[in-house]
Amino acid sequence: MTEVARTALPMADCHNDLLLGVLHQHERGLEDPFGDFWLPQLRAGGVVLQVLPVFTEEQHVGEGALRRALLVIEEARRIAELHAADVAICERGSDIRSVIESGRIALVLALEGCEPVGHSLAVLDTFFRLGVRLASMTWNRRTMLADGVGEQDTGGRLTGLGVEAVHEMERLGLVLDVSHLSATGFWHVDEVATRPFVASHSSCRALQEHPRNLDDEQIRAVAARGGFVALNGFGPFLAAEPTLQSYVEHAAHAVSLVGAEHVGLGLDFMRDLMGVVDPILGAALVDLDDLPWVDGLQRPADLAGLGPALTARLGEKAAAQVCADTMVESLADLLPA
Repeated sequence: MTEVARTALPMADCHNDLLLGVLHQHERGLEDPFGDFWLPQLRAGGVVLQVLPVFTEEQHVGEGALRRALLVIEEARRIAELHAADVAICERGSDIRSVIESGRIALVLALEGCEPVGHSLAVLDTFFRLGVRLASMTWNRRTMLADGVGEQDTGGRLTGLGVEAVHEMERLGLVLDVSHLSATGFWHVDEVATRPFVASHSSCRALQEHPRNLDDEQIRAVAARGGFVALNGFGPFLAAEPTLQSYVEHAAHAVSLVGAEHVGLGLDFMRDLMGVVDPILGAALVDLDDLPWVDGLQRPADLAGLGPALTARLGEKAAAQVCADTMVESLADLLPA
């Protein structure tokens, strides 16, 4: 078993697209990119719970989406088998607590966008059987269920199928994720949902006007439903010139609105991912060094420094809740028993 880093606080992260990067590298012939890079990073950052999105890249949207999603899930299963001493995929709430208590990292699979579902809600059952426990209806674009933030001008709410999907997710025990959903779609979810929902990787629009951020009323609505908002650490969501303190201020703002029991981390670490996944963003058109990365918050190992920064701003109890306790306790309660 890999040695756990001695950090001030354990960390739970609601969004890291590492599965996509691992799949790309595995397809290029690397035997164990998770063990070579991501596992040491997670351990160095003190991560005890990691939500792993299953994301559909643009080139796979359409009939290829389901095939690609299945391959991403298979990659997660392969990781869990190769590194059974260090990680385990959790399908029940009780699994989360027992895995963490054993010293392993609890992994939870999430469907980032229902593009692989298409118009067949029975596929949600399939994903649930495969271990997926969180699901968002879209990723910025339009799906058969809803419009993402990239379609704000349409003013679209959920489709009729989308409303059915909310009820089906609740029946199955899939936690609904509203990150990436359009504002009107968000409020439609709030109207029809009967169970708590979460925002896996969104920050505060009051501090940074970005379409992917939530305004104060939305953050309060998530908390009122019994969910949590996990704050995104990608620079453009935080400030014009983002720093680690920018992230801390987003946390402080969210906590001031709804309390630390409804706030968590959803870092969305992109730098290492973009370097291996997207040949356009990673090499041809954009120099990664020119993007507004947050110094001291670029990859999981950097989380070792986030705990002290949050503690200094929020105090020990609230910082511990934001860093891990809120998410661990919430997902342990929201996932099926």
